[in-house]
Amino acid sequence: MLRRLYDWTLSLASHRHATIALAIIAFAESSFFPIPPDILLIPMILAARNKAWRYATICMVASVLGGLAGYAIGHFLFESVGKPVLAFYGYASKFETFRDYYNEWGAWAVFIAGVTPFPYKVITILSGVTSLDPVIFSVSSVLARGIRFFLIAALIWQFGPPIRDFIEKRLGLVFTVFIVGLVGGFVAIKYLI
Repeated sequence: MLRRLYDWTLSLASHRHATIALAIIAFAESSFFPIPPDILLIPMILAARNKAWRYATICMVASVLGGLAGYAIGHFLFESVGKPVLAFYGYASKFETFRDYYNEWGAWAVFIAGVTPFPYKVITILSGVTSLDPVIFSVSSVLARGIRFFLIAALIWQFGPPIRDFIEKRLGLVFTVFIVGLVGGFVAIKYLI
């Protein structure tokens, strides 16, 4: 089933309404859809490299808006469903401790999930559940999703078709190594200085 969904998404790249499909998939992926918009973004840029920056912008804006929808899902469904369940089982106080910890590091969680292959939708919903400051959430989302989609656009614009295989096979690893190095650097500075 997942393969059919992947193939269907990929076939949208050549459709005349591909830009609309890109926006819809980028929006949906940030809150509930399992397939990332990259698989539509990449072939669209390969087909029209002069539109790379436009496609990256559409992806970023739609993804951030979808992230805000995921945030709303977490915020409103948690209030009506999650809280009573936690209270019933006596975990409400433990959740408050978790909420405080998450909100202290939430901007990093949003940023890391927005750049890496980690499912961004999990963090968008969790951010709503913990009531992470919406401004912090939005800024982190714009930065992370901008870096991700504009980097993909820049690589494809610069290198064309040969970069496609690299992106599909190894970019997640490169992003992950970059984020580990970035966070490790901040942690090292915090404890060494």
